[in-house]
Amino acid sequence: MSRPVIGICTALERAKWSVWDQQAYLLPRSYIAAVQRAGAIALMLPPDGALEQEPDEVLDLVDGLILAGGADIDPSTYGDQPHAETRHTVPERDGFELALARRALERDIPLLGVCRGMQLMNVATGGTLLQHLPDSHGHHEHRRTPGSFDGADHDVRLAEGSLAARAAGEIVHGTKSHHHQGIDRVGEGFEVTGWSTIDDLPEAFEMPERRFALGVQWHPEADERSRLIEALVREADAARNGHRR
Repeated sequence: MSRPVIGICTALERAKWSVWDQQAYLLPRSYIAAVQRAGAIALMLPPDGALEQEPDEVLDLVDGLILAGGADIDPSTYGDQPHAETRHTVPERDGFELALARRALERDIPLLGVCRGMQLMNVATGGTLLQHLPDSHGHHEHRRTPGSFDGADHDVRLAEGSLAARAAGEIVHGTKSHHHQGIDRVGEGFEVTGWSTIDDLPEAFEMPERRFALGVQWHPEADERSRLIEALVREADAARNGHRR
């Protein structure tokens, strides 16, 4: 039996390799490795303007979808003005991923949003974001060292019986975080089921009416002990075989 296919949305960034210095579609290797360890094929999905209008063309190729971390989302997508600390937005990426997220939710395709991905799922369903947590929460504990997960560990409380708790395998879950933005108004259909033990910031939400629609503010791909991506792969495999777990 063939392996399930998990699409992972890529960043669009300037990158250097060998003698080249160009814009590139890229993704940390840890996402690919986590999907492959879980027994699936990883398919990188770069922004594609045509797919904003016809997202089914690519969603027909995958059994599950990961919205990966990355740059801040353009505040215009949720009706706000940019904060001074909201930087490096990529509208081309935002439009593509918003279209994929909305259609994946409509089709009930297993969906996992990681960090920026959780925020994007929120915006896709009419929610808003806090643009700089040090302003609203008074500390930098959610992104202690920019560009590194070193020292980034903290616990989250997960609602008992929730999809987040089942996927994590526990209700107090150790995580690695790297974000300076967070959920403000929650998008339509989502329920918050995870909170930071630091300050009660929403760190996980899910859509109970869908088979697997989960957003987490932390980075499961950066922690080989995490079971979240494995849980997505299991659900994607069940979905493609016509089963409901």
